[in-house]
Amino acid sequence: MPAIAPLVPRLFAIALLAVAYVALTIAISAGLFVSLDHQVAQAMHGMWQESLHVPFQAIAELGGLEVTSLLMIGLFFYLWRGGFGSDSFAVLGFVGAVTLEVLYKFLFFHPGPPHSISHADGPSITEVLFGGGSGGNSFPSGHMVRTVVVYGLLAFVVRRLAVSRVVRALAVPVAVLIIVLVAFDRLYLDVHWESDVVGGLLLGAIGLLAATVWLDRPRRADN
Repeated sequence: MPAIAPLVPRLFAIALLAVAYVALTIAISAGLFVSLDHQVAQAMHGMWQESLHVPFQAIAELGGLEVTSLLMIGLFFYLWRGGFGSDSFAVLGFVGAVTLEVLYKFLFFHPGPPHSISHADGPSITEVLFGGGSGGNSFPSGHMVRTVVVYGLLAFVVRRLAVSRVVRALAVPVAVLIIVLVAFDRLYLDVHWESDVVGGLLLGAIGLLAATVWLDRPRRADN
């Protein structure tokens, strides 16, 4: 039992985030975010600069399904081949979060920003699967879900395993910077409402915390 004690705050946080996510879903269904979503979208649309389109499409690739999946596959094999065995299954936090995101896309009616204000997103297989970021159901933002889980989990592992103190010190700030950039990117390109981004952050945080709980799970003495 004592070995579980350090995990209690994270388990409590997962429960709290889950409640917040459900509450957000209900609030969106009730139309409570419509006004704020449109205000943020119009503000971002007013900031648009065509010269920045390509750079922001490049930023979008950081949270794309292809890049994040490759990073998780790489982490899985790194941990597996590095002798960490079942720790490699922490990447299931990514799989689970993405699965829930896809289910929401199919089941939860929440159309994204109209084509009249949105801009072409970074090329991704998700455009084929969901018809792009505009017009279809857009809650939660898949880019945000994947970005939070992937870069947060990489930062967690780097903090534990990296030899260099500098690398360990930079792991979390770099992950936070990437998450912030992708969040702003989703709004700047007007491919997601602000509520989609918040939902993606919440769901991604749940997946990330679940993965870290697995990595810090109690071990048998003979392991």
